[in-house]
Amino acid sequence: MNDWTRVYKTSILSRAEIVKSVLQNHEIEAGIVNKKDSTIIIDNGQIEVMVPNEQALNAARIVKDEITFG
Repeated sequence: MNDWTRVYKTSILSRAEIVKSVLQNHEIEAGIVNKKDSTIIIDNGQIEVMVPNEQALNAARIVKDEITFG
C-alpha cells in the first residue's frame, strides 16, 4: 500500500467499516488496515482507512464533511 494514503484512523472497527462504505458509495476505492494487536488492549486508534493517493484529497473531504460519530 505504498501508493495509498490514510484518511481515517480509529480504534473501533465498525467506524472504519462505515467510513470505507461511505467512500465506496462515492466510487472511491478504500481499504482497511488493522494494526491492532489482539493480545494488548489499548485504545490507540490502530485501524486505518486507506485510499489511493490520487483519491486522498476527495476522500478526506468526504470524511470531514459527511461522516460524524456522536
